[in-house]
Amino acid sequence: MRFIIALTISLSLAASGRAQSMQLPDAPQPIAGVLVAGASVPNSEEYSSAGDLITPSDLTFPLDPQQTGTSVPDNSHGNSFPKPGSDVPVDANGKPVPLERREPQRILGFMPNFRTVSGGAKPPPPGWKYNFTVATHQATDYSSFIFLGITSLTAEGTDTHPALGKGIGGFYAYNWRGFLDKTDNTYLSAWLLASALHEDTRYYALGTGHSVAARSLYVISRQAVARTYGGSQTPNIAGLGGKVLTQVVSRYYYPASATAFADLASKFGYSVMRDIAFSSVREFYPDIAAHYIRKHREKVARLAARDTGSAH
Repeated sequence: MRFIIALTISLSLAASGRAQSMQLPDAPQPIAGVLVAGASVPNSEEYSSAGDLITPSDLTFPLDPQQTGTSVPDNSHGNSFPKPGSDVPVDANGKPVPLERREPQRILGFMPNFRTVSGGAKPPPPGWKYNFTVATHQATDYSSFIFLGITSLTAEGTDTHPALGKGIGGFYAYNWRGFLDKTDNTYLSAWLLASALHEDTRYYALGTGHSVAARSLYVISRQAVARTYGGSQTPNIAGLGGKVLTQVVSRYYYPASATAFADLASKFGYSVMRDIAFSSVREFYPDIAAHYIRKHREKVARLAARDTGSAH
């Protein structure tokens, strides 16, 4: 266990120094888009660039560049009409995934969504290197430290573990332990166990075409069910096992008063509920984003038509 702790800290420190320069395997470079007055607005299945959607960029839906084609101009119209490009996920047949099933790299432009696959999309194959890269981005993303600060401040304020103290010292005690909890869980679940067991622990969104109840039950079931590298259903040993091992390892750096079975079980339950809540957001966010994207595009089309009419 001491080796696992040391390994986790070493990986995290090494990865944090590289996090800013690393590029996710499934994160393409955005392509600037232009909307010209009088030009028709491409339909929701054909748009590709961040500029064609809406600002800020939280409503864009990039995925793996290996899955997609290249944005090319339609010269017959005299304007740049994006075709399925580097930030439009495609299915196994090479067709663009519908707008309401596309997952962004960041939800609301802030929350990391690196380990989610758009509904029906063909993702890059998992493996030791890919899993490590994605886990590192997840563990060292700037937003993770913001959430960590908030949860640590809350735990200190409510005196969750009195032995850790109060004030600045207490906040620091909660903060670094929370960082180890988060990092242990991410690397164990998303990299080490997932790679060793050949489990694909990414979240595959069910998407539209199913009832809200069915999608909600699907979200909950993903805590217990994962995929094999071959695409078959399998018990989520890596995901749940990573959570269990995280609690076991935490006994070495939490005070004895915070390592009773009830405390560890409570932390495990919180971790599961947090994942269910976030997976619910990942499942339904594209529906909401697609609605506002379409409304924005309709508004842009109306303004373009009005400007064209006034010009004549």
